[in-house]
Amino acid sequence: MDVDASLGATDHDPAVQDATSSPTEMDGEQIGEQSQQLAGSQAASTAAVTGSSTTTTAPQQVVQAQQQSPVVGPRHAPTYSVVNAIIEKKEDGPGPRCGHTLTAVIAVGEEGTPGYIGPRLILFGGATALEGNSASTGTPSSAGSAGIRLAGATADVHCYDVLTNKWSRITPFGEPPTPRAAHVATAVGTMVVIQGGIGPAGLSAEDLHVLDLTQQRPRWHRVVVQGPGPGPRYGHVMALVGQRYLMAIGGNDGKRPLSDVWALDTAAKPYEWRKLEPEGEGPPPCMYATASARSDGLLLLCGGRDANSVPLASAYGLAKHRDGRWEWAIAPGVSPSPRYQHAAVFVNARLHVSGGALGGGRMVEDSSSVAVLDTAAGVWCDTKSVVTSPRTGRYSADAAGGDAAVELTRRCRHAAAAVSDLIFIYGGLRGGVLLDDLLVAEDLAAAETTSAASHAAAVAAASNAQAGRVPGRYGFIDERTRQTMPEAAPDGAVVLGNPVAPPVNGDMYTDISTENAMLPGPRRMNKGVEYLVEASAAEAEAISATLAAAKARQVNGEVELPDRDRGAEATPSGKQISTLIKPDSAGSNSIVPAGVRLHHRAVVVAAETGGALGGMVRQLSIDQFENEGRRVSYGTPESATAARKLLDRQMSINSVPKKVVVHLLKPRGWKPPVRRQFFLDCNEIADLCDSAERIFSSEPSVLQLKAPIKIFGDLHGQFGDLMRLFDEYGSPSTAGDIAYIDYLFLGDYVDRGQHSLETITLLLALKVEYPNNVHLIRGNHEAADINALFGFRIECIERMGERDGIWVWHRINRLFNWLPLAALIEKKIICMHGGIGRSINHVEQIESLQRPITMEAGSIVLMDLLWSDPTENDSVEGLRPNARGPGLVTFGPDRVMEFCNNNDLQLIVRAHECVMDGFERFAQGHLITLFSATNYCGTANNAGAILVLGRDLVVVPKLIHPLPPAISSPEASPERHIEDTWMQELNANRPPTPTRGRPQVMTNDRGALAWI
Repeated sequence: MDVDASLGATDHDPAVQDATSSPTEMDGEQIGEQSQQLAGSQAASTAAVTGSSTTTTAPQQVVQAQQQSPVVGPRHAPTYSVVNAIIEKKEDGPGPRCGHTLTAVIAVGEEGTPGYIGPRLILFGGATALEGNSASTGTPSSAGSAGIRLAGATADVHCYDVLTNKWSRITPFGEPPTPRAAHVATAVGTMVVIQGGIGPAGLSAEDLHVLDLTQQRPRWHRVVVQGPGPGPRYGHVMALVGQRYLMAIGGNDGKRPLSDVWALDTAAKPYEWRKLEPEGEGPPPCMYATASARSDGLLLLCGGRDANSVPLASAYGLAKHRDGRWEWAIAPGVSPSPRYQHAAVFVNARLHVSGGALGGGRMVEDSSSVAVLDTAAGVWCDTKSVVTSPRTGRYSADAAGGDAAVELTRRCRHAAAAVSDLIFIYGGLRGGVLLDDLLVAEDLAAAETTSAASHAAAVAAASNAQAGRVPGRYGFIDERTRQTMPEAAPDGAVVLGNPVAPPVNGDMYTDISTENAMLPGPRRMNKGVEYLVEASAAEAEAISATLAAAKARQVNGEVELPDRDRGAEATPSGKQISTLIKPDSAGSNSIVPAGVRLHHRAVVVAAETGGALGGMVRQLSIDQFENEGRRVSYGTPESATAARKLLDRQMSINSVPKKVVVHLLKPRGWKPPVRRQFFLDCNEIADLCDSAERIFSSEPSVLQLKAPIKIFGDLHGQFGDLMRLFDEYGSPSTAGDIAYIDYLFLGDYVDRGQHSLETITLLLALKVEYPNNVHLIRGNHEAADINALFGFRIECIERMGERDGIWVWHRINRLFNWLPLAALIEKKIICMHGGIGRSINHVEQIESLQRPITMEAGSIVLMDLLWSDPTENDSVEGLRPNARGPGLVTFGPDRVMEFCNNNDLQLIVRAHECVMDGFERFAQGHLITLFSATNYCGTANNAGAILVLGRDLVVVPKLIHPLPPAISSPEASPERHIEDTWMQELNANRPPTPTRGRPQVMTNDRGALAWI
């Protein structure tokens, strides 16, 4: 078997080779494991990016940091210390080793509940012996002559519990990978993926092995991947990018170093590797580099050894553009030293690099052995300062062994991982000795930009430590010092989904996708029909008032308001629906290019959130949904816009939007607040509105958007449903999928539900944080005269006090007047809140509406846009009166086809009406109604849905069903709390519009039903 030319060398110099050496031995400088853990992404649970240097215990550092003047520029690299971990039995400890992997795995379950498992570090494989040495003693051999004995490679799995500071050896079910070293590992949710490496039998197979840690007893799986892949290799790198793409890069195939890039999309099945050809200047063929993924989807490849055995210093960023292209770019800054066989891991925007070899028996020296690449500032730092030129040897003030903390990190072939702000290092090789120590450092950069409350907690932690108590979640004690790590404030970063439970029939269906899923659950019985068919008289009166004002300003030539039933008319122009489809200009026999099409299956999440059904999904045929039975086919995308430059993605700084995101964007862990008082004050909401309004005012009335994009319907203050949708199908965060897909919300953010403030402030904060990726348009409830009646004004007063609440209500409504009014996607799909009514025939009519605009000042175009609905079904054409109020209309499928043909469009997506399955087709599939809130007003028992539009313009509905009622409560929805009776009374006094598709119960009280 061909292996690396330096295998079996008897000296650390890679250039010295022994052709007679056994291929199962590797030179002491040759086997390196690059721990490209997902810990960098998981560590994004802290808020900021400005580093720390440590010389005393962690509590003292916190106090000193507060006493000192503000830090100018990026913080230096932190200092590491030894963790005195608990090892109850000898076999529980990993022991001396190198060439292993260390992977951070997120917690399972909810803290404080049965079955909760805290964050863990998973150590796998590695070499446990050097040539001529015992496998366990780590006895030194002469420097420069230590070779790794591949016969000592292992497939052991050891687990370090961060909360209990305890090592244990675990024995998973299933068939484990073969013993190996120089392999790669990364985390996908609560799974660890292992690939490649080299062992006693030579190069390991290219199979993907998955260690599933979701349950109490872990299990090994082998993932079936179709087609060609990276092939057997060692010394390569792998990372999970954007919580979706497994990237494998470089390494050695036994013949030469490589530079190829492979990607596996964990969200696409069947799984297959795809060889990428990234644009830009990438790294040369190399091995023993590191690759770490930043939480926003940027991969950093650092260091390595090229084909000439020269250590490399540069770092390269790899990112995926929104049009599907991948591109390399050279990272800024000056690295303090070239290196290979080092370790690297992200904490927020800071890449922490440790140790490494230089070749010829030399390792990276002294303060340069620990370095930080601050990707937000674009500079490298070591333990002393910002690096402006490469370090060439020791600092003049340093002597060998003079700084014990720095000496700790002088090692190679070790592994690193991060949990929150903590960076862990285990094992490696130094001076011919295998190491078995666990090191930890804390990057306190996040503490400098967290809230005052977090600083207060840190001060409390320091006082606790002085009293001899170990505060926070993570306490570390060694023989020299007691370090206390205060709990970091979560930033709401999301790590998507638990893995799917292991299949009954073996491993071929093992799911490594990061998308949450659940088994099918029973649909709940419909109820409350009589309640829902009551239209709201108060809503009708509000509509009448605004219509009267608009009608008074009506100009000559504008389409008149319907005063009678026009149902007898087939279309406003008298044409039949079949004649409104434009003929192909090239003739009837020409081929029409493909366009937008609705996927034939919808993704469904069951009502149950836990138990045996948790963590699974089902896909149902579109035709299985209520009132659904037709299919529709459309077109292909145009080329996407140029993507943003690489390495320019800045991590968010501390601000009101950031505070909102940290506090509210918790898809898995959000719970309704115990106290109803809102967490923001007037000034903070004013700042948030000012920032968002500046963005909205710069946008056109009709947004021009690109695929891929997720589309959300009415939310109506049901914040829990928004979090469930984010949890199940991805969230707009750097740890979610914001780097790859846009988000579009179709209005009606407030009223009806009990958490309108949470809903609108989070969406505004996301708009400020991601102005080019998160898009909001206006709904009919984004108007003061409407949301004064249907809950938002009451909620503001109830949760912020009368004076502040009324001020906030007015301020947010002024912002509503600036919201865009529609969105055009790929010039083929138009999205709006209500519909086209009787007056909208061309998109230009919407584009001509000038903002800020109020409902009173708006024209009939605005009224139709926000208030009109489709007719009951495709058989009802023309224009009909709308039961919502006098002067409002419903429009038939003929109007839809006419509008689409007039504007060369293929699909209308609108919200505004509750539909039982969360989505409903109309006009032969050329219009889709979308509703995202479940169990609307606690009575509709409807599902909620979003639409996911892919780059290929395939529309996939994704659903959630209402949660079952809590055992301890008769309430049917978590959005309703017994103590909050005001919303229940409001909904009883002002019932919602009947659910679309349900039979209308007629009554003689035409005034109450607001019939025209």
